[in-house]
Amino acid sequence: MHHLSYGDVKTAADRVSGGVRPVAVARADVEATPASDTPAYELYFALEFMQHTGSFKARGALNFLLAHRERGQLPDAGVTIASGGNAGLACAWAARGLGVPATVFLPETAPQVKVDRLRSYGAEVRLVGTEYAEAAAACEEFAADTGALPSHAYDHPLIAAGAGTLLEEIRAQVPLVDTVVVAVGGGGLFAGVAAAAQHHGIRVVAVEPERCRALNAALEAGRVVDVTVDSVAADALGARRASPMALSAAGHRNVRSVLVSDDAVVAARRELWERYRLAVENAAATAVSAVEGAVAGREGTPYVPSAGERVAVVLCGANADPGELGG
Repeated sequence: MHHLSYGDVKTAADRVSGGVRPVAVARADVEATPASDTPAYELYFALEFMQHTGSFKARGALNFLLAHRERGQLPDAGVTIASGGNAGLACAWAARGLGVPATVFLPETAPQVKVDRLRSYGAEVRLVGTEYAEAAAACEEFAADTGALPSHAYDHPLIAAGAGTLLEEIRAQVPLVDTVVVAVGGGGLFAGVAAAAQHHGIRVVAVEPERCRALNAALEAGRVVDVTVDSVAADALGARRASPMALSAAGHRNVRSVLVSDDAVVAARRELWERYRLAVENAAATAVSAVEGAVAGREGTPYVPSAGERVAVVLCGANADPGELGG
């Protein structure tokens, strides 16, 4: 297993510079404490949903393809991936920018809107079976038969290192940031951010829905395990198991794993819309929900920042229907 390092993230940052949108960071509202006129801590939102394709996944996809091009390892058959979500979109986008063919496998039940969007990035879309596992198996067979480069949504060091470049950009705008809060699915974003955070002495809070807890369960078991996935955020965070890289990163002393309820996720998503007019997906709201209760002064919040703490929450994506937020 590859143990992700800060050097991996730094190399990725240099590699993708100019190819991705630097993350915008905005200060959020925190109520003043009863005993003073100043907020108890500082809260920032890293607006990564403004990234190409609408999520942080563009960073890893671009790093993955650029690294293989540097090594002369981009085959004529191009790249292939099984994913109709953010990873598939990012792979198709990065491939188009480099003039590389991309073949994306999806189950036949995939929504037409996802198929259309993938094709808009120039990808060849192949619909196979009725479940993701069947599409993934077909993708593997295609790579073996054609020599296409297989990519992954999260379980690859180049993908994770690319995602970790986000932390370097957050630090550039909030130099004294103490804590970064990220939602976790399979753990690519978390592993990359944690590798960089460990180097800088920054705490990472890894947030998962209670019914979508691949990393939390792995920590509990001491090994990667399969979990049941049943959450409002499962479309983006629904990995049945965390990557070994993520589990390794979670062993860092500055990492904390917390769980949130689906109700908290839905409430945080609505709060982001009503207070800030930010329309994000449930995965982004998952991260916010870990501290949202602290902002509102509610008890039972998974992570309550200390006095004077500088906290940055990553709003990782916005590929969802904003109509769900209501009028």
